[in-house]
Amino acid sequence: WCTARGEHGATARAVAAGLGIPVRAAKTHLALLVDLGLLRTRRVCHRTYYRRDEFRIAEVARLFEKGW
Repeated sequence: WCTARGEHGATARAVAAGLGIPVRAAKTHLALLVDLGLLRTRRVCHRTYYRRDEFRIAEVARLFEKGW
């Protein structure tokens, strides 16, 4: 959902619509992923856009592959 939503990323509303969940739930989960460093945010015109942090995702994947 993140990579196909435009140059800025995806809003929480777009994520919620794509997953069929309430916006509040999407915002909660997106905030957790931001805190973990797996997503980056960008503010544009009073909206927050979320994008995947591919480098950080790869780092975490390597940790799991090594058995943490």
